[in-house]
Amino acid sequence: MSTNEDARDIAFMTFEDALVELEAIVRRLEEGTAKLDEAIAAYERGAALKRHCERKLEEAKARVDKIIAGPDGQVSSEPAKLD
Repeated sequence: MSTNEDARDIAFMTFEDALVELEAIVRRLEEGTAKLDEAIAAYERGAALKRHCERKLEEAKARVDKIIAGPDGQVSSEPAKLD
């Protein structure tokens, strides 16, 4: 698979699927049994998966509502501002 195909493949992954694959890559790299070229390719894919997971987390944070307690004790919510 080419780098562009890898990027497209990762772009359509769910957070959970990307995390499972990233964990598998980390385990394989920790074993140290892969050939150098395979390890480099796995590391590069792992880095792309990590970036994808970080983006997915940021997207999720942006959708989370901020809970606000008013002076009268009433609780309400508004979209969180993560700037």
